[in-house]
Amino acid sequence: MNFLSPDELARLTPPERIALIAQLWDSLEDEQIPLTAAQQTELDRRRDALEQDRPQCVSWTTLQSELAKRCG
Repeated sequence: MNFLSPDELARLTPPERIALIAQLWDSLEDEQIPLTAAQQTELDRRRDALEQDRPQCVSWTTLQSELAKRCG
C-alpha cells in the first residue's frame, strides 16, 4: 500500500486534505467505528427519546402539506 508522504500531504490544499479525510471516513463501515462507553450511552439515550417522541411525530407528507398551506 502506498501512503502519501508528509511532503505530498503538505502540497495538498486544505480542501483537498478535507476531501481525502472525508473519502477515508466514508470508506469505513459502521461496525468498524468503535464507540466509547459515553458515546454508546448517549446514542442509547437519543434512541429512547426518539421512541418516546415517535407518537407525536407527523409524516413527511403531512408536514409538506401543512407547509404548502402556510406558504402557498
